[in-house]
Amino acid sequence: MPTATSPQHARIRSLEGYHEAYHLSIHHPAEFWASVAEPFTWRRKWDTVVESDMPAGRNEWFAGARLNITENCLDRHLAARGNKLALIWEPNDPKERHLRLTYRELYQHVCQFANVLMNNGVEKGDRVCLYMPMIPELAIAVLACARIGAVHSVIFAGFSATAIADRVNDAQASVVITADGLNRGTKQIPVKRVVDEALETCSSVRKVIVVEHLGWPVQMDPDRDVWYHEEANNAAKICPAEEMKAEDPLFILYTSGSTGKPKGVVHTTAGYMVWADYTFRNVFQVEENDVYWCTADIGWVTGHSYLLYGPLLAGSTSLMFEGIPTYPDAGRFWEVIDKHSVSIFYTAPTAIRALMAEPLDNVLSYSLDSLRVLGSVGEPINEEAWHWYNEHVGKGRCPIVDTWWQTETGGIMISALAGITPSVPARAGLPLPGVLPVLLRQDGTEIEGNGEEGYLAIKQSWPGMIRTTYGDHYRAVQTYFGPYPGYYFTGDGARRDENGLYRIIGRVDDVINVSGHRFGTAEIENAINQNPNVVESAVVAFPHDVKGQGIYAYVICREGACKNEADKPRVEASIIETVVAEIGKIARPDKIQLVTGLPKTRSGKIMRRILRKVAEGETSNLGDVSTLLDPAVVEDIIQGAK
Repeated sequence: MPTATSPQHARIRSLEGYHEAYHLSIHHPAEFWASVAEPFTWRRKWDTVVESDMPAGRNEWFAGARLNITENCLDRHLAARGNKLALIWEPNDPKERHLRLTYRELYQHVCQFANVLMNNGVEKGDRVCLYMPMIPELAIAVLACARIGAVHSVIFAGFSATAIADRVNDAQASVVITADGLNRGTKQIPVKRVVDEALETCSSVRKVIVVEHLGWPVQMDPDRDVWYHEEANNAAKICPAEEMKAEDPLFILYTSGSTGKPKGVVHTTAGYMVWADYTFRNVFQVEENDVYWCTADIGWVTGHSYLLYGPLLAGSTSLMFEGIPTYPDAGRFWEVIDKHSVSIFYTAPTAIRALMAEPLDNVLSYSLDSLRVLGSVGEPINEEAWHWYNEHVGKGRCPIVDTWWQTETGGIMISALAGITPSVPARAGLPLPGVLPVLLRQDGTEIEGNGEEGYLAIKQSWPGMIRTTYGDHYRAVQTYFGPYPGYYFTGDGARRDENGLYRIIGRVDDVINVSGHRFGTAEIENAINQNPNVVESAVVAFPHDVKGQGIYAYVICREGACKNEADKPRVEASIIETVVAEIGKIARPDKIQLVTGLPKTRSGKIMRRILRKVAEGETSNLGDVSTLLDPAVVEDIIQGAK
């Protein structure tokens, strides 16, 4: 990147530079982040850099500042980078044409979509939900919302109608943006039809804007639905950006928690912008001519921060992919890398493990010479996958960044900086500047020194952190700041090795990480319990060769539902259908065990610790079960698992 736009601390170029930046960021955070934020386009500079009250969950960054994030993603690049590629779109079908948009073209498309939104009554502060395929219009629509100050909430286009309705109603969205349908591998999904079903219970929605993607006929409500292409005919390609306060909400993104109701994580404008840009530049060590590809869907936070906002803020070229890694064959990722000369590749361990299971010729058939940095996101990458990725994709010459972060953190928190700080298999690495991680004992005391293990918490505010959960700040405080006052509690366990590198062990709460996507056990149990055959259920995680963690469901059937063995496949299939209908296919259980009872304490609490050990096959060390209400049920479950 041009040094004229790079303040002293914005780019780390050496290990010594990392240590200097880290020390300053922890001991003098206001000075550090003021320097990093200086080059952005501000309508008005901040009064204070940071005001933080961690126990109350109150964190404000750049208070008093005025800005619009899209002016920093688009407008400020037009003079020097107007003809540079901003976005490359690769379709699901390799026989279809890909699309390339320069910064000037993307700017015009965003302004046009912003005008369509305003022409349809969208105002600053309104919530807009998006349920769309991975097509350019999704990225454009997200930026268009930010352009006019509307709060965007992207819902992954794999969630069920019920899950959509929950999110739309929680946000009280006035507008939904969708498409006629989507292609994902060999699957075709009628997304507009799913939206129509969801909106039957959503009274706040007054407009649905439909993007034509596949040319499918869809049912259009004349009082509510409009075609985007028709609306765009009357929309100008210039739209002044709305002036926003630093702490105005930018987006809501729903994530599962330990209760059944999804949490609407709120990120605000200025802090998120600075954090997304800073972490993107430094973790990936991005250069001006890089072609960067993050394979995540924009429906997840990774797509927000590292497909869209981070790359555009940095003036980079970002690739957006509609398809899946195994269609039309298991060489698709590598074909796309060669086709577009991708130099930085950021994907999930789930995808890597799935491709490891395929014949190696799928990788060896491509040169991959353009690659210089590899990344991993969503869950810790296991050593076997790390070495395969390093040897066969990176050819032993590309540093791997194994990034740890969460929807709530806004961006990467612990990671190697490519080629700068240590990259060790199965280690996330060192904290980024501004991140002060600690390991806690169960009683909340800090664990000092290296070679230790504990609960991972963050001791100091950082710009990209969650501000609240939408409409329910009490829930945010109780979930993230209440368990250990004075800290942000991550819900993960971690180990700090002898060299001070962090290794993420996994969740310590009732959350399952499936292919990098988090689901609360209660959310899945609630869905299972909707099934008429089910009395009660308990869900735990178990090791899965591809997904990292799979979903193991223990289910008690209603009397008469499972009279004999022949009934079980029918009931299990019915349960899967219920979960898919309530949440979506990504939450379908991998294993269902029908049981006569669950291990409960005398107070009625389900002992999931025991169920996890059974699911993992570790039945020799279950601990004392004599205090359970019915200890005999454990042996029944063990025998059933066998």
